[in-house]
Amino acid sequence: MKSALAYNKDYAFNAICPYYTMFPLEYPMGIIKKYRRENPIILDPFCGRGTTIYAARKFDLRSYGLDTSAIAASIAQAKVASAKPDAVLELAKNLLATAPRNVPQTEFFQRAFAPSTLLEVCALREGLLSTPKTHAAAILRAAALGCLHGPMNASGKASYFSNQMPRTFASKPDYSVRFWRDRSMNPPVVSVLEVLRKKLARISDLDAPSPGRLTDIKCGDARSAASYRRVRNATVTVTSPPYYGMTTYVEDQWLRNWFLGGPTEIDYGNDQQMSHSGPDAFIADLAKVWRNVLKASDDDAHLYVRFGAIPSVKSDPRHILKASLEEADGWTLLSVRNAKTSNAGKRQAAQMGRESNPAEEFDFHAVRT
Repeated sequence: MKSALAYNKDYAFNAICPYYTMFPLEYPMGIIKKYRRENPIILDPFCGRGTTIYAARKFDLRSYGLDTSAIAASIAQAKVASAKPDAVLELAKNLLATAPRNVPQTEFFQRAFAPSTLLEVCALREGLLSTPKTHAAAILRAAALGCLHGPMNASGKASYFSNQMPRTFASKPDYSVRFWRDRSMNPPVVSVLEVLRKKLARISDLDAPSPGRLTDIKCGDARSAASYRRVRNATVTVTSPPYYGMTTYVEDQWLRNWFLGGPTEIDYGNDQQMSHSGPDAFIADLAKVWRNVLKASDDDAHLYVRFGAIPSVKSDPRHILKASLEEADGWTLLSVRNAKTSNAGKRQAAQMGRESNPAEEFDFHAVRT
């Protein structure tokens, strides 16, 4: 079953950039709607691409978001930004006018992008790395991340800058090169500015007033109390932690990480992920997050969590989540409901045309004790 809001043009801003895992917009919208008259402050310590953040914005509510992924934080930050499309495109045009200093010469980049397109992508990348942190820049960055790679359009009207690739994650360089070479696939010659123009034209609320600030979204570790310094009196937390055993989502975003200033190859050295060495270690890390959320929350705080299991790793998501709340102390679990399989929210990506099995998911609701 498709998510109705995902195909509603009024909510196209939420899809400014795809992400490997994300719950459907209906989930946070349904929860926040119940509390909107109380003018709640919303928190998501695992904000991903900012679906909860965007839901809060649609109700004109302030929200805070954390994520260890710079890609996720950049996309989520755009959800609190407000700028006219012309201002975003004018910034892009200005940044594209400066020739890039560094252009990758690896076979992957030469096959992933047409020469002229690669020059523009690099110019935009370098320009955004040095431009001031404005609302227009936040939106442009997220839009560029969303257009960086994806399927080629048979009609010739490109929606992405790249050769054939998944849109939710970047396949590994060697695999991609073999895939393109074996199929004699060449990258399309596209105008970066025109692809961005096409994406922004689909979004109707780019310049709608926003109750949030760019600094409300932080690239930070939810297990660290220091990450919550700006958060005060959160009343409703809506979140979805990484599922136990899901360890590749950082590496799977390596190309977008490069666009944000990272290396031209996959960096396997990320040490800010939740511990997946065993269920007990994972539970302990989750408990740290719930304790931090508790300290940053109001006396009448609510905690809503969507959590599940991935098919490739045997685990009991209900036990893990319940145990983490018990270890954190201070939360009382009110309900556990079976959510639909993760295919409903596109939480598992298609890999070069091959579909993975859906994950089993549950919705948890807890309140401050």
